[in-house]
Amino acid sequence: MSDIPSYLQDGKELLTKDGFATGDTWYHGTSSSLADSIKSHGLKRSGDRAMKQVAKSTMATIGNNYTEPTEPTFLTQSKELAFYWAQQTVRERSVRFEGEESAVVFAVKLAKEQNDKVLPDVGAASLLMVAQGEAYMAHTAKIYQDCSVGVLDIDLMKAGRLEYLNKLGMAYINEDIDAAFVSLVCE
Repeated sequence: MSDIPSYLQDGKELLTKDGFATGDTWYHGTSSSLADSIKSHGLKRSGDRAMKQVAKSTMATIGNNYTEPTEPTFLTQSKELAFYWAQQTVRERSVRFEGEESAVVFAVKLAKEQNDKVLPDVGAASLLMVAQGEAYMAHTAKIYQDCSVGVLDIDLMKAGRLEYLNKLGMAYINEDIDAAFVSLVCE
């Protein structure tokens, strides 16, 4: 956990043997290059337009049509987990774009009606079957270990919907989030 700034290490407050507690604040991790846009326009589904454009150009180069999927806005109840995903975003972007980027975390405080639309991300099961997902599982298991709450115990193929939220901190909302509900936690 040494690469996670101490003020983001919230596992000790949130984590129990049953998983991560959920409150009325969510978090979203991303690259600093997207921070100004998020502060101005909020979190948009399918977020990183520059990365989507690169994918579209690559597919056009090899002669394939590319239809950009509309992805939900991904959230987690933990600043620590959001920072992990922010680091992944920075890593992915560094392959395509020059310049200095760093991991940033946004807090998301939704109105009750919108907060009720946040769902466990069971679609993450497919992500967890690839190397990036294995790294996330190892990272999350280490948080459990460091917080002395036991072993991360989840069967990804048989897990119930809420286990993805509670045990893995994976959630989403299938709509944009206005900038009024989003604030920068770290930069």
